[in-house]
Amino acid sequence: MTAPLRLRLDSAALVSNWRHLAKLSGTAACGAAIKANGYGLGSRGVATRLAEAGCRDFFVATWAEAEALADLGLAVSVLHGLRAEDPIDADYARPVLSSAEQVARWKPSGRPCDVMVDTGMNRLGVSAEEVGAGLLDGLAIETLMSHLVSADEDVPLNARQLAAFGALKGKAGAKRMSLANSAGIALGTDYAFDLTRPGIALYGGRQRAAHDAIRQVVTPEAQILQRRLVRAGDSVGYNATWTAPADTEVAILNLGYADGYLRCFSGKGSAHAEGVTLPLIGRVSMDLTAVDVTALPGLREGDWLAMAYALPETAALSGLSQYELLTGLGPRYDRRWG
Repeated sequence: MTAPLRLRLDSAALVSNWRHLAKLSGTAACGAAIKANGYGLGSRGVATRLAEAGCRDFFVATWAEAEALADLGLAVSVLHGLRAEDPIDADYARPVLSSAEQVARWKPSGRPCDVMVDTGMNRLGVSAEEVGAGLLDGLAIETLMSHLVSADEDVPLNARQLAAFGALKGKAGAKRMSLANSAGIALGTDYAFDLTRPGIALYGGRQRAAHDAIRQVVTPEAQILQRRLVRAGDSVGYNATWTAPADTEVAILNLGYADGYLRCFSGKGSAHAEGVTLPLIGRVSMDLTAVDVTALPGLREGDWLAMAYALPETAALSGLSQYELLTGLGPRYDRRWG
């Protein structure tokens, strides 16, 4: 069955973005964060395309996300570590250990792992003091990593985290070290260490000038369920927030906040067809959105409109982060790679 919603996903743009980030990473390997179902695009589709392009390191949040990729034979790290409920004998991923309890739980296995060290985020991670005290002794650590707090801003904390993480070199017996996310890669090769872990920039997010070459990957498209004439003085949608100043041709789209196209787009968002921008009118509801299509008399029921969704510009328009714009895209879209 064909859904009345789809995401147009640009394979060439995804691969181009990864290659650009790999170039910015210098001599470091460039991995890919594909957690949250590949930031909403579909983790399997993202992983297979990036693996074919040469990516060898992938990062997910949970063991369920890793299990969904198990048959692909990829090197997958689970960022949320190893709870007591997680499969200690799974051979399709390795945990990113982040607490003394997780270290104790994993150490008897003798198998490779990764470790997160906190250098200022105060979320997940063991402390530098614990590393110095020998907490990680006896672990087979593939990658020692940390996470930047404000890499998208020019703040002193970036340099402090760089120094704190760099001071750990050689102290944990790790084969590799990894610090930089998408924005961190753009701070320069000093931040790259041995492995970078881009996320949002892979999918079209731009945070720094070095991201100017990043291309849009995702375009939501919605089908017209009905075209109707709204007479001057009549309103559209809940609470009558828009009233027609003149007779207006309106398309009702199969799209709403249940699909991640949130109410903050009401009166702000737009769609495109045939090179024409079509303003969104009225309030976005759970499943439906209205668009003024007066400029395109040829549009009919069953036609498709592309929603304006370039990440930096749409974030500024909506007040949502670039991350929210992607990860909030719901399961009702057909995801179509081109």
